[in-house]
Parts: sequence; structure tokens; C-alpha cells
Amino acid sequence: MSELGRKNRRLVLRLLAGCVLMFGFGFALVPLYDVFCRVTGLNGKITNTGPVAIEDADISRSVQVQFIGVNNEGMPWEFRPLDTAVRVHPGEMRQTAFFARNPTERRMIAQAIPSVAPAEAARYLHKINCFCFDSQSLEGEEQVEMPVLFVVDKKLPEHIRTLTLSYTLFDITPEAPDGQALASETRRSPL
Repeated sequence: MSELGRKNRRLVLRLLAGCVLMFGFGFALVPLYDVFCRVTGLNGKITNTGPVAIEDADISRSVQVQFIGVNNEGMPWEFRPLDTAVRVHPGEMRQTAFFARNPTERRMIAQAIPSVAPAEAARYLHKINCFCFDSQSLEGEEQVEMPVLFVVDKKLPEHIRTLTLSYTLFDITPEAPDGQALASETRRSPL
């Protein structure tokens, strides 16, 4: 084999190895990103859900909790918080709700994905009960108030005076082969 042939073969092998490495990195990127967010607290992902030991509230300070509701592209529902902001004492359990209305004539299923800003505060916001734990199913023209029960941890750093809890609502309605929503696969989550 000539010198040029060996160089071409080496180049092809290096390019193939680079492609395999890039594919492997792309495949591992999502789990690596989740670990990175968990370690650093970035991206405002909420992991504190479910029962919490309730202590006395710290009435010496208060925190403003703001609420935002947005629809993902293509989601036709009307979706908004009933309260845009509330003041809470760390350790105090509070409840608020979001309004949702399906303006279409067909049954739809939605899933809300929460995030918290600043990201550093995500570990201190404990959701005890939330509509985001389950998918939400609404008939056409149906509307509902969906509750959120939460506690801001007393360990919240003093410099954080405002938290923003944002929900993005996604349409997860299964589609039938003819493009119509499947009614038999939907379920209504208890609220």
C-alpha cells in the first residue's frame, strides 16, 4: 500500500472514531445534564415534592412567591395562576391555584412542568400537593381550578426575597391514526 493510501486509511479511521465518540457524547448528554443540574442547583428543577415535616413558621421574615403559567407552543388551553404573587413566611404552608380551560371541542390531556427561579431557591420550595404531579384531562369547553400546596423552607438563604414558580403546560393528548384524540386512553387525575 502506498504512503498516500495509509494516510487516507488513518484519516478515515480517525473520522469514524470521532463520529462514534460524538454519538456517544450526544447519547449521554441528557443524563449528564440532569446530574449537573442536581449537583449545582441550576435550571430550577424541583425535586422537593410530597410530605414535609411542618415546623413553626419564621415570622421574622417573609418571602414573595410569584406564579407564572405559560403554554407550550401549540397548546390551546387558557392557563394562568389565580394569584400572581403571595407573601409567605418560611415554614408556612400555603395554597394557591391555577385556572385551566380547554377551549376546544375535544377532550385533551395536559402535563405541567414546573421550574423555580432563581435556580438556587429550587431546593427550598417544597410542593406538598400539586396538579403537576399528574396529567390533567379536560373535556371540550371544560374548566377547572388546580391547586398547589407548598412550603418555603426556613433554610432559604436570607438574600433570596423573591421566588418565581413557573409552569409550562404541554399537550400530551395521544393521537389516533386518523389524527383524532384518543378518548379511551385518557384519564382524569383526582384533584
